[in-house]
Amino acid sequence: MITTDAAPGSPCWLDLGAPDVRAAAAFYGAVLGWEYQPMGDGGDEGEAGDGESPEGGVLKKDGKTVAGLGTLTEEGARSAWMLYFAVTDADATTEAVRRAGGSVRVAPRDLGEWGRMAQYSDLLGGQFAAWQPGADTGFELADAPGSLSWTELCTTDARAAKEFYGAVFGWSYSDMNLPGGGGPYHLITPAGLAEDRMQGGVIEIGEENLSLTGGRPYWHPVFAVTDCDAAVAEVTRNGGSVRMGPQDAEGVGRLAVCLDPSNAEFVLLTPSEN
Repeated sequence: MITTDAAPGSPCWLDLGAPDVRAAAAFYGAVLGWEYQPMGDGGDEGEAGDGESPEGGVLKKDGKTVAGLGTLTEEGARSAWMLYFAVTDADATTEAVRRAGGSVRVAPRDLGEWGRMAQYSDLLGGQFAAWQPGADTGFELADAPGSLSWTELCTTDARAAKEFYGAVFGWSYSDMNLPGGGGPYHLITPAGLAEDRMQGGVIEIGEENLSLTGGRPYWHPVFAVTDCDAAVAEVTRNGGSVRMGPQDAEGVGRLAVCLDPSNAEFVLLTPSEN
């Protein structure tokens, strides 16, 4: 279960870098019912619409912030979701990333009174970020339809990934076997919390299955929806595509792995009632 309490080591924010912000906002609005609020006072574009500053803003569901959206500015980067995990000290987290064999993509920096952020790559190349809350603890809605309900790391070496993130965030893990002989799946729980606060999983896949990122591991978000099939229909109707599903996963629910029109990957899940 993902919550909005920003417990250390838990997901607390996510944002999408897109080549066309307005097109991305329209797509996710159709699929997840999100509303886009540009940066600027009172929801106006302000400086973000001056033709010089990158456009961006927040995505809301039922008036609550669920994610960020901005222009993809990094040269050579692909459109992708970035997951942020809450930390008490971004500088200490940065040192922990280095000690564990990762690298720093964006050094810790203050974002006004709102908080302090940094972005990293793990020792195998998977990208993620940290958020040290200030006035802003992160998203306002989670584990509900139209919001983040799970996180998942697809990696070529689950053991190495578990050791790395355990060293950085103090995560604990429990293992389960995927249905149909799909191999082990490693469930993540934030340090010091009970297993009902499981927030995501680590799955090992071959490099040949990571063509989207050129063989590099990656995190993707899982968004809860009330009707997976209906949401998938909106994905394809609005220019996205489906990589897998919809299909039923025993004890989990009905899910589909999707791509938006710019090939950013995400998962739609209608959780099982049990």
